[in-house]
Amino acid sequence: MDNNWMNAPGGSNNSAANNRWAAPAGNDQQPTNNYVPNYGNPSQMINQNYGAPQQHQQPPPQRQQAPPPRSVSNISSASAAAPPATPTTSQKAPTDPIIADRAGDEETEDGRIRNKEAASKIRDAWIYKQIRARQDEFTTYQQGRIFVGTWNVNAKGKDENLSSWLCADWHQYGPPDIVVVGFQEMVDLNAVNVAVENKSQQRSQFWVDRIRSTLNSRENTMGDPMRAYTQLAVKYLVGLLVCVFVKAPHKPRLKYVGTDSVGVGVMGVMGNKGGVSIRLQFYDTTLCFVCTHLAAHRENVAGRNADFANVFSKTSFEIGEEAVSEVIRSGSLNKLSAGTSSVGISEHDISFWFGDLNYRVDESIPTERVLELSKANQLSELIEQDQLNVERAQGRVFQDWEEGQLAFKPTYKYQPGTDLYEERPDKKLRAPAWCDRILWLAQEPGHVSQLNYVRSEINISDHKPVMSTFLVTIKDVVLSKRMQVYKEVIRLLDTFENNSLPMVSLDRIKLDFGEVRYDQRVTLPIIITNTGKVVAPFRLVPKLEEEALCKPWVTVSPAYGMLIPGEQTEIEVTIAINNATAHALNTSREVLEDSLILRLENGRDYYISVSGKYARSCFGMSVDDLVLYTDPIRAVPLDPILRAEKYDINTKAAMCVPKELWRIIDAIYERGLDERDLFSTPGNPDEVYQIRECLDTGAPFGNFSVHSMTEALQSFLSNLSSPVVPSSLFPTLDIDAQNIQSFARKFLEDMPPIQYNVFIYTVSFFREVLSHRQGNRLSPAKIARICCTCLVSSAQGNGEEGAESLPKRRGNMQQIMLHFLETNSI
Repeated sequence: MDNNWMNAPGGSNNSAANNRWAAPAGNDQQPTNNYVPNYGNPSQMINQNYGAPQQHQQPPPQRQQAPPPRSVSNISSASAAAPPATPTTSQKAPTDPIIADRAGDEETEDGRIRNKEAASKIRDAWIYKQIRARQDEFTTYQQGRIFVGTWNVNAKGKDENLSSWLCADWHQYGPPDIVVVGFQEMVDLNAVNVAVENKSQQRSQFWVDRIRSTLNSRENTMGDPMRAYTQLAVKYLVGLLVCVFVKAPHKPRLKYVGTDSVGVGVMGVMGNKGGVSIRLQFYDTTLCFVCTHLAAHRENVAGRNADFANVFSKTSFEIGEEAVSEVIRSGSLNKLSAGTSSVGISEHDISFWFGDLNYRVDESIPTERVLELSKANQLSELIEQDQLNVERAQGRVFQDWEEGQLAFKPTYKYQPGTDLYEERPDKKLRAPAWCDRILWLAQEPGHVSQLNYVRSEINISDHKPVMSTFLVTIKDVVLSKRMQVYKEVIRLLDTFENNSLPMVSLDRIKLDFGEVRYDQRVTLPIIITNTGKVVAPFRLVPKLEEEALCKPWVTVSPAYGMLIPGEQTEIEVTIAINNATAHALNTSREVLEDSLILRLENGRDYYISVSGKYARSCFGMSVDDLVLYTDPIRAVPLDPILRAEKYDINTKAAMCVPKELWRIIDAIYERGLDERDLFSTPGNPDEVYQIRECLDTGAPFGNFSVHSMTEALQSFLSNLSSPVVPSSLFPTLDIDAQNIQSFARKFLEDMPPIQYNVFIYTVSFFREVLSHRQGNRLSPAKIARICCTCLVSSAQGNGEEGAESLPKRRGNMQQIMLHFLETNSI
């Protein structure tokens, strides 16, 4: 690398709940209007002068990483009881990649099938794998600094001095090589601005000019053009803006710059919320910068998670096939991309995600308490209940991304023009929060070290600016050495490709998984050995007239590969029974049988049978089915003919509520309702699994903790194949003190008998739990949220009107739950 691097210091009916949760037997009766149950008993790594940093062939020693987010040991009920979020791009269950359509299959006279597109892509992927393994042979590494700043300016800003934000740490670390700045709400997010963007360009240019003048001030450059910054790229969307500046000497080594924007606001496409992104190749390291403004409001965690997933999956940079090929040749792209001309966020050496992510402190901590702790700079309790930390720990968002320690006070919400949190009586009281965040994702975690993560005290907005400086390892490829490695890899491949047909052996072609349980992942391997004299590209292909490689409950990894003669690899076939699969098995719409087709390119097909036996579980069933049987559900045959021989299908319900619900509630009652943080502290996963087995087999419960019991109860109710309270029973009008009584009565009258029994039984239990609130520290509001999570349908509304009204209707439903928990009769 040249010498232009800047381096400086650095229920039942009403009797259902009687008799100490004894399970009532007999036929259902019509619901009555009263329910009153009777309960029984950085070290500096940068040179000190202005010049080129030290070069070395091997990557530098890994700098100590910033500490990970604090572990969340006591998640609030709102989070702990929540059902799993819709899988995001970064954490959704992996799908088997179909790298080439079967339309390209060519059949030869002797019956062999070849797909040239698939063979070419598999070959390119193998070459990439070999080159990436040898990239240190043709790559030198240097140290560089990247500054990332983010600020929600609340449509304000005139001539404030930005040095205390953009240049605050220059005296300690020196001027960074790249400066990346993101803004949110640079214009008012009113309907006109969102629809027309009539002010966005003007305000965008205003802030870009302000940044340029700050970075290139006489004080910063000292008249030296080598210290000046040049604007590389700018991207805006309504109120969002991201801009990248680089030191002038680096400009010749920057290429393949791309931008993109994704709107996820109104109707899921408008730009009042969304993301703007810039990607580039800096020397031979690919970088991506994503500035986002996610969904607002303290309770809308799922909305923020969904916004992240949308921006992550929809952001794409069209940089051309040649650019993608060069990145592959340099060993920087971590997936098969040959023949494509675009890359996504994760397909970079290092990606940074920043902006007003809008994650708040969990609602389990009252607003007044959050204000008190924030003002006193007592942050540990707030950090533990920070929604982003909780969601990341649960794997629901930003999976594999990293963030530094939160060591500064919450950045929102302030009285504009002051350093005081907003507490004026004429304003809505909001809990302070770390809305403004900076995270990063690196293919090589040791190539990124966070030097600082702080905030600025500029006070014109209701947000404080946040900034972070990173020490990053930058790659510089020596082209002649890369070509030499490339030729050696191709030469090795050619020696085998020029022989005869590929041949492989499989150590097994029948996979019997035996008994498979609900929510259990079972994996069996298949060892593939290349027994021929040529390379053997293989891939899994769909069956005729099908599009997927296998049934949804089967996953295969890897789905393709290539072996040189004598080489072995292992394919893992996994069966996982989720809620949808369990429901299909219980209703005899599915059986655990499938077949896989392993195709050898330019060779034969291998057929692999997959089978298993489902160990039936009460999880994933409906309450209408569960009340039919007094036997343990594991003893009830899945086959409808065998089931009809054993049970009279015309028999009415044998119980008023499922026996499994009665057993677990009775066990919780026996273990004591005074346990502190009941329904908030997570249970032991092994105990939760054993509890489910006891429910399914009728075995007695062991000495399980009450927290494991409560988690199993929530999981059982949340994973019913159909909810106790469907969305059709949601109130359609606003609930208030005058009409809540009539709404509650109508709600119970419209509920089917079995669902009515379960609802009354469960709510009655939670009323008993609340009578022990002094010990368990539960509140009616928290229990109401748990009830909504466990009992209420999460189905989305139909169309725009339904989608927009659903959160409001769920809020009304929560009020009704609260009414049932607090009133004596209706």
